[in-house]
Amino acid sequence: MRKTILAGLLAALMIVVALCACSYADLPVTLADVQMAQSRVQETAFETPLVEEDYFSALCGARVFLKLESLQHTGSFKVRGAYNKIASLTPEERATGVIAASAGNHSQGVARVAKLFGIPATIVMPVTTPETKLEATKAFGAEVVLYGENFDEALAKALELQKDTGATFVHAYDDPYTIAGQGIIGLEIMEALPETDIVFIPVGGGGLASGISVAIKGLKPSVRIYGVEPETVPSMSRAFEQDGPYQVKVGDTLAEGTAVGKSGELTYTILRELLEGVITVSEEDISRAVYLLLMKDKVLTEGAGALGAAALLSDKVDVSGKNVVLIISGGNIDTSELVKLLEREGP
Repeated sequence: MRKTILAGLLAALMIVVALCACSYADLPVTLADVQMAQSRVQETAFETPLVEEDYFSALCGARVFLKLESLQHTGSFKVRGAYNKIASLTPEERATGVIAASAGNHSQGVARVAKLFGIPATIVMPVTTPETKLEATKAFGAEVVLYGENFDEALAKALELQKDTGATFVHAYDDPYTIAGQGIIGLEIMEALPETDIVFIPVGGGGLASGISVAIKGLKPSVRIYGVEPETVPSMSRAFEQDGPYQVKVGDTLAEGTAVGKSGELTYTILRELLEGVITVSEEDISRAVYLLLMKDKVLTEGAGALGAAALLSDKVDVSGKNVVLIISGGNIDTSELVKLLEREGP
């Protein structure tokens, strides 16, 4: 009798797993796409550390781990997706060059990869882009066009220039190759910490969260994944409420790397299926999270990179007793902004 019951339970479990796999296979990006990207991108991007930390662990009664993409080439995860996209282009497409729009980190990724391939790159960036990210992009040899007050305005300009020049557009988030490249982070997390229970991922347009979610859910569907965005730019959470990408007003935020007024079509489709939900956090929690990560863990992060830690400070998800991973997506904070933050948050 006992063997019969166990056999029945196992059969039921296999059916559930098969249904999950079938559902995920219908998404615009699959686990196989991410694994293919890993074989390609490892030529230039390296596996970043996943380190356990003490402060947030004690605060939340959990084991908290930091995935330090802030240590990646160009100081953020963006080089992964940029390389996967540009490496997929034909010789003819590369010959015409690439063009992109970015609030900073994607621009550095595209510029660096374009330099590796020896092709021209044009990057349209908002006039509000932090000087640190602007100068780093120029240092890789890209032509920088400053336009608009935010990412959405820069994106519109970049698409206009793309039509005039014929260059290949490298989207910051809403492209299957870009998404698959970012998903490699999820593969690395599951290899380093198979017992992962919960993951918090910064969300702007949704490319990072989409790729990581595809990889992790494809390997372990029980992992709970939350997107995190600033209250002042709630584009993905509003998309969830409206059942589709929805334009929101872009307010001021320390997490300027996620200041995207409208989520992507592909990314919404993926995240609607795979996320447990999207958490919005206050500017106060973002600022405090940047400060605490630096003071307690000696991790320098920009505002967007601290969104996972801000989610823990907001106490909107019970993580007690769980293995929790925070994606520290980038460390390119503007020096003047950091000084003001330290004066504001310090003793």
